[in-house]
Amino acid sequence: MAQLSNDCFAFGGALMRVDAALALIAERIAPVAAVERVPLAEADGRVLADDVGAPIPLPPFFNSAVDGYAVRHADLTPGVETRLPVAGRLAAGAAPGAATTERAALRIFTGAAMPEGYDTVFMQEDAVREEGDVVLPAGLKPGANARPAGEDIEAGALALGAGHRLTPRDLALLGALGLAEIAVRAQLTVGVFSTGDELVAPGRPLGPAQLHDANRFMLIALVKRAGCRVRDLGILPDRREAVSAALAEAADDVDLLITSGGVSTGEEDHVKAAVEAAGALTFWRVGIKPGRPVALGVVKGKAFIGLPGNPAAVFVTFAVIARALIARLAGEVHLRPTSFPVRAGFAYAKKEGRREYVRCALAPDGAGGLVARKHPREGAGVITSLTQTAGLVELPEETTRVAEGDVVPFIPYSTLL
Repeated sequence: MAQLSNDCFAFGGALMRVDAALALIAERIAPVAAVERVPLAEADGRVLADDVGAPIPLPPFFNSAVDGYAVRHADLTPGVETRLPVAGRLAAGAAPGAATTERAALRIFTGAAMPEGYDTVFMQEDAVREEGDVVLPAGLKPGANARPAGEDIEAGALALGAGHRLTPRDLALLGALGLAEIAVRAQLTVGVFSTGDELVAPGRPLGPAQLHDANRFMLIALVKRAGCRVRDLGILPDRREAVSAALAEAADDVDLLITSGGVSTGEEDHVKAAVEAAGALTFWRVGIKPGRPVALGVVKGKAFIGLPGNPAAVFVTFAVIARALIARLAGEVHLRPTSFPVRAGFAYAKKEGRREYVRCALAPDGAGGLVARKHPREGAGVITSLTQTAGLVELPEETTRVAEGDVVPFIPYSTLL
């Protein structure tokens, strides 16, 4: 596993803007994942290691796009119906054979290769078969209903770029190009801890003033959806030496460590000091809400990110910052989440200089558009503010006030995962 330098996250400012944090990750973090080849059937969700050029044109030969009758357009009588004898039959997969020199049509089926000289296909529902002839209507343009070789992609053209995370749609393209296996980045291994003496694993009885651990299971699911292998490392106690030792031991077998909780500056927040003892840490106060206490650093040459303790803040900071870090380590081209405009169904005031993500549900606005309804409880510890909403309204740093009816950008949760 590749090692990172201890100062790769170094930053001199007191409060980092979101875009600056993402730029720092993009500029200073290189992929650590090795390259391996996998069968195409196992490539869904993997990150391409290299550009993939088309080894053949697609389609590889001139063929019919429909079931019908292939003709030479020059054999048609302009402006009137044309009657032609049907001189043969071509099915998909059959060699086209030698082209006839006679003025004739050929019965042809979708995907069948076009014989030399034949350039146009009439759909069978537009043609009338009369004994051994076919009657064809006037007005069809040359080349209609036929697919030239390379119409989809030319041989040698870029099919998919390095860093692209493969989807089922991509596998169709790679399969059509005849590629049985593909070079991809190895999956990252990510270790996930929760922290805090107040936490108890689900299924165990709660003691006085204790809570069931929620963040770890959300993070495990988010990491898996990012295409990584996960090591569930349990709950760390609020003891600096224990946290430091656990992080140092875990770093030997992972590419990235993620914790939630314990990264603020309170007396019981030990993660920051523990990381500094086991490696190096740059403590980022990121201008983001919910969130802000986000720590990045290096433990024994492995990347570390410490997220806040409240579940809504964990989700937002993972989606905005940790997901970008995972992408860089995995060699993935990370794109900004897609947003679309909606009407604000709420009034809102915020501080300048901080980017805020407001958890909202969507509803029809009665005029063919959508309105975003803010969850009634804004606290970062309110888990139902995530389960009862559809996404986030993103309010940039310069915005200080939103009036009801304003157009705002909405990011669906589905584009963040």
